[in-house]
Amino acid sequence: MMASIGEFDPLNTRVPATKIEVTVSCRSLLDVDTFSKSDPVVVLYVQGVGTKEWREFGRTEVIDNTRNPDFVRKFVLDFFFEEKQNLRFDVYNVDSRSCNISKHDFLGQTFCTLGEIIGSTGGRLERTLSGIPGKKCGVIILAAEELSNCRDIATMQLCANKLDKKDFFGKSDPFLVFYRSNEDGTFTICHKTEVIKNTLNPVWQPFTIPVRALCNGDYDRTVKVDVYDWDRDGSHDFIGEFTTSYRELSRGQNQFNVYEVLNPKKKGKKKKYINSGTVTLLSFKVESEYTFVDFIRGGTQLNFTVAIDFTASNGNPSQPTSLHYMSPYQMNAYAMALKAVGEIIQDYDSDKLFPAYGFGAKLPPDGKISHAFPLNGDSDQPNCVGIEGVLEAYFQSLRTVQLYGPTNFAPVINKVANCAAEITDGSQYFVLLMITDGVISDMVQTKEAVVNAASLPLSIIIVGVGPAEFDAMEELDGDEVRVSSRGRLAERDIVQFVPFRDYIDRSGNQVLSMARLAKDVLAEIPDQLLSFMKSRGIEPRPALSSSPLPNLHRHI
Repeated sequence: MMASIGEFDPLNTRVPATKIEVTVSCRSLLDVDTFSKSDPVVVLYVQGVGTKEWREFGRTEVIDNTRNPDFVRKFVLDFFFEEKQNLRFDVYNVDSRSCNISKHDFLGQTFCTLGEIIGSTGGRLERTLSGIPGKKCGVIILAAEELSNCRDIATMQLCANKLDKKDFFGKSDPFLVFYRSNEDGTFTICHKTEVIKNTLNPVWQPFTIPVRALCNGDYDRTVKVDVYDWDRDGSHDFIGEFTTSYRELSRGQNQFNVYEVLNPKKKGKKKKYINSGTVTLLSFKVESEYTFVDFIRGGTQLNFTVAIDFTASNGNPSQPTSLHYMSPYQMNAYAMALKAVGEIIQDYDSDKLFPAYGFGAKLPPDGKISHAFPLNGDSDQPNCVGIEGVLEAYFQSLRTVQLYGPTNFAPVINKVANCAAEITDGSQYFVLLMITDGVISDMVQTKEAVVNAASLPLSIIIVGVGPAEFDAMEELDGDEVRVSSRGRLAERDIVQFVPFRDYIDRSGNQVLSMARLAKDVLAEIPDQLLSFMKSRGIEPRPALSSSPLPNLHRHI
């Protein structure tokens, strides 16, 4: 138990995912029953990452005798922005009492991602059902809403009295460790207070924690709290423990929120043992914070821009050893990184137009070196249509430009930052993906560009491909030390760097390699977007309403 406490890193703990409720309606379903209308049910399947297997997630209720059902039973899904969550909705007409879905009449299906539903106007996606050749199968309407308790943040303060003395020379140095209980009865550490030195009656500072981290939305779930005496060598002494729940804590300061700290070992050994002290809740308040989903539903668009390294160190694109080699059999690392990240972000960008640039090449006709040339050759309109359009423009550029150098990042960063600087009202957030094989030549200018961009609605993802040493890149990724330039610190951490080689699946499964890469590089984007909005005092607009459900044949 003790080892896990020392390893707890509050910055890298995984808070349970936000939960999204998906509501399903259909319109104009096929009529297959001879004497009455269909009795529809919708079955949701989710796809495993890497395996591509579909497994049933759940079913709506059956509604009798209608072609236009509005189902009451909703699907509650965990939402991970950084994952491509593929969904399949199958509609059936229920014919008998059989649970085996294949025994019923198939009425059509649709495929989408959870991101597409959330990213569509007002969180409402309308899709045509298909799957029966030559028949119009009607439409399915999917609406996504975040469960309300996902946005609550609790702030509480605790103190203790008469804790056991554990240190030989002085009193104890107590701290608290909070755990939430999981479905399977195990506990996950979710908060650690500061240590208060040399006292048996500590008063800890108030702390703030997302309610989902404390109880994953289940207010009656056990919250376990351990009390420890801190030791310099890390072998902290266990003083005792108590349990509570979010519901109990939320009642605030009262006689029920004084907890006896019990040490099971002592209790077993000593007849006269009462407790090892008490812990009292001094205050508790809960507030709502805006979430990433709130901003997306309010109409905030993610603008995705790509920049690709065309320096000579990548190797001649016509040679199989080149990082830019276009094999007819598999994608190169540049194409994989681009597709992995782009396919997720595109769900949150309604026009699907992506500016794409190259850097470090000599351009025709005169061999001028450029560090921000449009891959499609059009300086006025560098937009490509869809991720496929970006890939086409990239392959086309490889045939026309000459790989050269040096590896300068600042020009592209500044170009995208200039676009972001024009729209700082929260309606747009920019994500720049830079894919490179080597060490930056203009580190001083790049740091300056990043520090300037940190105050804008912009995040930068850098993916390193190939075998180079990327140590210098870690300087730009402000996780450990915030980036600075000429004595100025970046206002926010906006750069995420990863080497692609860390994510390559050993068995050669490209889908898995891409999913792993996307998961890691995109995980920070929602919080980076929120930190920008918060720093500017921007609140999400009310969810955009799309047109109301068509009231087809409601009088029936």
